[in-house]
Amino acid sequence: MMERISGEDQEILDCMQKVVMELLERKRRLGQYAIIWEDGRPVRISGSEIQQIIDQHANNDFARQSHS
Repeated sequence: MMERISGEDQEILDCMQKVVMELLERKRRLGQYAIIWEDGRPVRISGSEIQQIIDQHANNDFARQSHS
């Protein structure tokens, strides 16, 4: 069962996700790598992998908005 979160909590989560995506985009444009948490451990990702995360996030946002 999925637990529902309050509207205020959703706004906070959305804001945090937006900031993370903006920072990842900046790192990608600068040709830098990023460290993310994946499968219980830190993982270094390259610019192309950063782009994949940004694209995936954008697709998830589109899907969520189209079902609202």
